[in-house]
Amino acid sequence: MLYVLIAEDAPGSAVLRRELMQAHLDWVLTVMARVRVAGPLKTAPDGEPCMSLYIIEATSEADARDFIAADPYLRGGVWRQVTVRPFVAAAGSWVGGASWLPRA
Repeated sequence: MLYVLIAEDAPGSAVLRRELMQAHLDWVLTVMARVRVAGPLKTAPDGEPCMSLYIIEATSEADARDFIAADPYLRGGVWRQVTVRPFVAAAGSWVGGASWLPRA
């Protein structure tokens, strides 16, 4: 099952985000098999990161929460809140079109 995780940065955490970036990226490499897509959300195209987004494979919401709990950004205080929701990949080029249409 897919889950979307949206992690909002804590106020004033930009310096902490930069300090923990290498540990965060190293951790992401260890869980890559579960990650469908991930990356920062920014304040503007050239702006600073203000959130992180993951779409991951997880067996349950608890499993998704356990996954994100190991991220150095969460453990280190970069994020003030993480929202976890089940996700259905229904349409788009990454999904291969529209899931409700028959495949040729």
